[in-house]
Amino acid sequence: MRGVPKGDRPVILTFHDIGLNHKTCWDTLFSHEDMSEIMQHFAVCHIDAPGQHEGASTFSTGYEYPSMDQLSETLPLVLKHFGLKSVIGMGIGVGAYILTRFALDYPTMVEGLLLININPCAEGWMDWAAHKLSSLTHAEPDMIISHLFGKEEIHHNQNLIGRYRHHIVNDMNQFNLHLFIKAYESRRDLEIERPVPGCNPRTLKCPSLLVVGDSSPAVDAVVNSLSNPAKLTEAFKYFIQGMGYSKYWKQTILLTLTLGGAENSSFFKQQNIFQIHFYETWYIEEIVIQDLQLSLDVACSP
Repeated sequence: MRGVPKGDRPVILTFHDIGLNHKTCWDTLFSHEDMSEIMQHFAVCHIDAPGQHEGASTFSTGYEYPSMDQLSETLPLVLKHFGLKSVIGMGIGVGAYILTRFALDYPTMVEGLLLININPCAEGWMDWAAHKLSSLTHAEPDMIISHLFGKEEIHHNQNLIGRYRHHIVNDMNQFNLHLFIKAYESRRDLEIERPVPGCNPRTLKCPSLLVVGDSSPAVDAVVNSLSNPAKLTEAFKYFIQGMGYSKYWKQTILLTLTLGGAENSSFFKQQNIFQIHFYETWYIEEIVIQDLQLSLDVACSP
């Protein structure tokens, strides 16, 4: 827990991806100077999945690792323990899936979601076959690297890949990590649908900011979006403004933005288009960064 909950404001609740913990997943973002303004007004609660924290002891043989559903069901207990009423969830990959299920099951506890590369679907048989084939030819750390990074980054940013590979092999408990991966591979479909007038589908009730890579819905931009955190932080500030917390910032941001200097970022070298979608029952906003320029399209319904 970082900071003290302030009044009736929600707390930012984070959940990491496989091969990471809250430090390796979020430290770069939350240590960035542009995030300090948010940290002045919102406390942050970081969650590590069981056995994924630094120095974790190996689970005993036969230990049954919690399912994705069970991990989601523990979050209300976390809020109760800290005396928290509501949160803004921030998750990557596996963490995004868990936080989304939490928001679907406990909508009154979640005021908003920032989801990076969420896969709301269960693992299909083609995914299963691909994983089985990969497990025969690649070590588990290589499979995790492929999950966290796109092909372009793996081939052209050896220093970054080397750092994360070293972390996965040397800092993570391999037995516990394997159980976490298996739990994610056994996830259920979220069965989530877009809101339809006159219908009552299973959908998120809170505003949601989806950050995805253009080349793939599952692998690009997971870690790289945090290696260049300034733009993600700006988008997050704008998102919080849209939730009604604009009084905590002196001026509206992100309405006009150019990415000067971004050509030096490995993230923008990897992807020409970076999409950020805002979904709520009454509006859809889309921000598209293309050729290092940003445009904002807003479609509102009464």
